[in-house]
Amino acid sequence: MKNNYIDVKPEVVAYLERIGYSGPLDVSLNTLSKLQECHLHTVPYENFDILKRIPLSLKVPDLFDKIVVRHRGGYCFELNALFSWLLRELGYPVIDYFSRFWRDEPNTPPKRRHHVLQVEAEGELYLCDVGVGGIVPRKPIQMVENLVHEQGDEYYQLERDAYYGWMLYEKKRGQWSKIYSFTEEPQLPKDYIMASYWCENAPESIFINEAMVAIRTAEGRNSIAGKEFRIFTADGVQAFTPQTQEEYDEALKTYFGIVIR
Repeated sequence: MKNNYIDVKPEVVAYLERIGYSGPLDVSLNTLSKLQECHLHTVPYENFDILKRIPLSLKVPDLFDKIVVRHRGGYCFELNALFSWLLRELGYPVIDYFSRFWRDEPNTPPKRRHHVLQVEAEGELYLCDVGVGGIVPRKPIQMVENLVHEQGDEYYQLERDAYYGWMLYEKKRGQWSKIYSFTEEPQLPKDYIMASYWCENAPESIFINEAMVAIRTAEGRNSIAGKEFRIFTADGVQAFTPQTQEEYDEALKTYFGIVIR
């Protein structure tokens, strides 16, 4: 597969097939938007390896094997690391940042435990993120202060904070609330190793106690909290708890495309 910019590697072709993208590769904003949306609809956010105490690798070949070859998901340090690699292979300028996650936090979060991307397209800078389990922007957010982004029935905007840098907000029940903040300090791949190790092992980490799984769907989203599956559609929420391991595994495959081997 070729386009006007690069010769596409077989690994890139496999990645695009994994996320169901077959459009042009022209480093445009439209392509970037579709890549992000495809990713969120096909690659689940999940922490099963952490729960099984399987040490995570953030090396691209290992991430490629897990996410593309074995059709697994991951969490932000895995998903955004591999998506960052894909975008660079396609010709997009990308800078990786650390983020402080504020959603559902009553006080200032103690750790910067999230990985986000700044991507340049058509001469403008955008925030891209495929590594959050809850509702996050389906499309890139232009890095312009106080510009409201309407994405279906969801609204987002970026503001500047004198101390925390860029702050991403979402509109919920008519009120703006914080999702996460980040400063424009470029990070190297190895800079995320310590933060990921903390998330995998710290007693106070939210990732080590129960399953955290989510994926976007055409109708809404699917998620797991503990052992309860929640299927969100325009008609409401269907919640159920599988009663056997076989039922759990089948639901995991049906609603998230995950097969744990």
